[in-house]
Amino acid sequence: MITKIRKYAVQRIGLLVALGAAGIYLGANPAIGGTQAQAAPKFKVLAFYNGTWDAAHINFVKEARQWFPKTAAENGFSWESTNNWSLLNAGNLAQYKVIMFLDDAPPAGQRAAFEQYMQNGGAWMGFHVTAFNTSPAEWNWYHNTFLGTGAFRSNTWGPTRVTLKVEDRNHPSTQRLPATFTSSISEWYAWNKDLRQNPDIDILASIDPSSFPVGTDPNQSWYSGYYPIMWTNRKYKMLYANFGHNAMNYATNTGLSSTFDSELQNRFLIDGLFWLGGAGATPTPTATPTPTATPTSTPSPGPISPTTWYSLVSRGSGKCVDARAAASTNGTVIQQYACNNTRAQQYQFQPTSGGYTRVNNRNNSTQVIDVSGVSTADNAPVQLWAYSGGNNQQWQLVSEGGGYYHLVSRNSGKCLDVPGASVADNVQLVQYACNGTAAQSFRQVAQP
Repeated sequence: MITKIRKYAVQRIGLLVALGAAGIYLGANPAIGGTQAQAAPKFKVLAFYNGTWDAAHINFVKEARQWFPKTAAENGFSWESTNNWSLLNAGNLAQYKVIMFLDDAPPAGQRAAFEQYMQNGGAWMGFHVTAFNTSPAEWNWYHNTFLGTGAFRSNTWGPTRVTLKVEDRNHPSTQRLPATFTSSISEWYAWNKDLRQNPDIDILASIDPSSFPVGTDPNQSWYSGYYPIMWTNRKYKMLYANFGHNAMNYATNTGLSSTFDSELQNRFLIDGLFWLGGAGATPTPTATPTPTATPTSTPSPGPISPTTWYSLVSRGSGKCVDARAAASTNGTVIQQYACNNTRAQQYQFQPTSGGYTRVNNRNNSTQVIDVSGVSTADNAPVQLWAYSGGNNQQWQLVSEGGGYYHLVSRNSGKCLDVPGASVADNVQLVQYACNGTAAQSFRQVAQP
């Protein structure tokens, strides 16, 4: 049994001495002495963490403290983090619309304040190990009433991606999600209590059966069953997500995956925070001007046809996705190149399963867009390769509106990307963590 060790280390942040003494890291850093007034955040989030238990959880906390501030700045809310759990008190919590637990539940002395905060209409988001327990009676309200899980039952090993089935697509946190999507890599937990039998629990997403077996160790894998991953309690404004355990090389203390590399999973987090913060719908990203260089024919106005051939035009460069030198053999480089209406720049999107497609090249329809080496790494190059059913050969087209899409790899959860947002010809495309930029946005243009 691993014993959690809580350390309430004081953090100092620049010249903000008062906040530093309180142990708070500001996610959105206001300018000191600036002349321009900053817009008030739509809502404020305070995240608590421990950061001392299990390298995989520590790695998650580290990247969460980078990803959430950036996301907050982009979406107009504020995000702060602290490992000083004494700040979990009624006076301090009154400043925040949303409280977040990253890798632990509060110590006994702070539990009553959190329970009161939630019962008085506060909002909460928690991840993975924040629900872990072997004795739910030690905090009955949190484990049995609030989360509904009871005790921890089992976990998968090692960490893997799963296909998530969205159970409730009407909840504000899931309305922009497809019926199924690929998660980030994580270890997954199961619980003693069946959440389906609890009328207070609304299960938002569970592991789709197509994911089995889940895990890489045959003795710690799941081969069947029902496993909820994201849910809310109808009596509280809360969201729990079972992910938040990165793959690790424990020998070198090196993270091997990112919890935030699934664009669709990130969409749940952002939309969920807007619901928790009472800010309404997530703002639409600022549109990028339509590129001037376009192929002939017209953009596809409706559903994607599995029999139609399309050009893919980069929003950032106005150039087309192209098979280099019009080749159609294994290893042919997929690049961007000035649109020329040749068959080397035409693709067909044929469904596979779970909302994914294979992307055939018109010069040879057995050749598809493929991430080389079945890689899950950023900057892995993209090529043509004979289709064999690999997850690295399947892509999910996620609509951005206005006829633009980003293409998400089933294997890695990363997006098709023009490296460095280049506008030059002959630049090989790669996969990269989805970031919403024009370098990852493509417009379909139907071809005769």
